[in-house]
Amino acid sequence: MNVDEIVNGIFSKNRRALARAITYVENELPGSKEILKAIHSRTGRAHVIGLTGFPGVGKSTIMSKLTEEFRKRGKMVGIVAVDPGSPFTGGALLGDRLRMEGFDANKQLWVDPGVFFRSMSSRGRAGGLAAKTGDVVKILDAYGFDIIFVETVGAGQGEVDIVKVADTVVVILMPEVGDDIQLSKAGILEIADIFVVNKADLEGVEKTVRWLRSMVMMSEEVVQTLSTLTHADEARVLSGEIFKVSNHWVPPIHTTIADRGVGISELADSIEKHYEYQRKSGGLLKRRSSRAKIELEEIILGEIKNLIKKKFNYTEILKEIVENKKDPYTVAEEIISKLCYER
Repeated sequence: MNVDEIVNGIFSKNRRALARAITYVENELPGSKEILKAIHSRTGRAHVIGLTGFPGVGKSTIMSKLTEEFRKRGKMVGIVAVDPGSPFTGGALLGDRLRMEGFDANKQLWVDPGVFFRSMSSRGRAGGLAAKTGDVVKILDAYGFDIIFVETVGAGQGEVDIVKVADTVVVILMPEVGDDIQLSKAGILEIADIFVVNKADLEGVEKTVRWLRSMVMMSEEVVQTLSTLTHADEARVLSGEIFKVSNHWVPPIHTTIADRGVGISELADSIEKHYEYQRKSGGLLKRRSSRAKIELEEIILGEIKNLIKKKFNYTEILKEIVENKKDPYTVAEEIISKLCYER
């Protein structure tokens, strides 16, 4: 398959072309940029949902149950699951085999033409995503998936890169997942559009929900928007029964027992409500504009780095810095000056 065949295959919903395009992009094979350029005009239609949280909270199980729920609602579902990278091969460490277990409850998902699953290796990258996760999401979007799930690697507190990809971020916890101080330091709590306390049949679920509710209530934006409400209305807002006040989204807190399917339908409802809210409030455009800015800057910096390595003796430059013959600031200024004024 050449690039044109791959692109035409994506537009005509050829799954072989879809898989081939992802392989091209993930491994940065010749032609990968041309594929991304060609499909760009067909992107921006899917609802991208990020699922993140600490290891062992049940992200994969919730993802599979949500996939089943959205298929019932007539949605095509694409899935990108980021796994730890093997220190030897760089590939997704047992990713495909482990992820398959999350779909055992409904084996029909594996043969459903409306579902596509891809496991990616983080390849040692921090933040919970692989370097090319955003590009893979674009390919799935161009293919025509309505819903695209991105499940992060499950690294812990600093796993916040999902905001660079997702329209809706779902943060998943479980009862007694850690002490309150450790949880309060977790950056993932600050990026949540929706909270889920999974494994709600375990002891301590009420304590975890109360703690989450207090965390949500302490945010400056929520304090302002809920200041005029009664306690009863506050509870309705935080449960997701009322999901916005004064045009501000208040993250609902859901409890689920994912392996039994408990609470999944209600969670799917909140996900749809958040997307609708984002579209009507202008938040979706703002979020995607911010992502486009970050993406463009990363591409520009990458191109500049490649250009520098191509045009300059990088090894010799680094040697001069290490030997203290030149400082890195002066070297950087000299390189940029030569690039800018080169004819």
